[in-house]
Amino acid sequence: MNDIIVPALKKALELIFSRDPEVYATVYRSLYVTGLATLLSCLWSIPIAAVLGLYSFRGKWVIKGIFSSLIGVPTVALGLLLYLLMSHMGEFGSLHLLYTLNGIAIGESILVTPLIVSFTSNALGAADIQLRDLSLTLGASRLRTNLAIMRETIWSMVLAVSAAFNRGFGELGVATIVGGNLAGLTRVLTTTIAFETNEGYFDEAMAYAIILMAILLSITLVINFVEWLMQTEMGWPIIFRIIRWNLQALVFAFGKPPVQNKS
Repeated sequence: MNDIIVPALKKALELIFSRDPEVYATVYRSLYVTGLATLLSCLWSIPIAAVLGLYSFRGKWVIKGIFSSLIGVPTVALGLLLYLLMSHMGEFGSLHLLYTLNGIAIGESILVTPLIVSFTSNALGAADIQLRDLSLTLGASRLRTNLAIMRETIWSMVLAVSAAFNRGFGELGVATIVGGNLAGLTRVLTTTIAFETNEGYFDEAMAYAIILMAILLSITLVINFVEWLMQTEMGWPIIFRIIRWNLQALVFAFGKPPVQNKS
């Protein structure tokens, strides 16, 4: 096992610091697809979660149960369904989304929707009832009361969005079936790992896996660090200063963004 892990760690460092355009392009495509998918999903997931978490109506628990059960939907099954819909014979074939990054992003946005809805609605439903009663007693409207509750549970919502990003970033089925794993076009980190493994290049596959895990771990640590900073008096100034330092470091280290290899 050490014969694979140690060389893979060295290979991962070589890939990171080699400034290979294809490596950076693969990372960029992964971040672009998952970031766009998460943003798209938030557009409809958070309003749905707000309705499920803050209001009572008939059939509410049935709907919540459906979303909870869909959290574990197989990505290959969803990818196959989207492939049929996006193919030239499908209902959305005229949009030409198949074998594109945007097509993968749409598929991943559907994939992570149940996760955001379930986590956010549960967080809103478990909010402090005294806060709701106090707001209504002080004469606040129902809308302002709900906004206050959402503000109090903001970090639970951030956790839901972060979990959705991690789910999309590490998925393989939709990216493979909808994207087609086209080199230089739709190949992302997960499909690259699968491709290198199938070709027998285990050190390359492990190196890309290490890069993927490092990105996910870094994002989680940054979110936790920002949450901790926000609880201090100097939260925002420190955050802005760190962002400026990191941007300056990125510009100094890498110069211009990597160019995607279209060949």
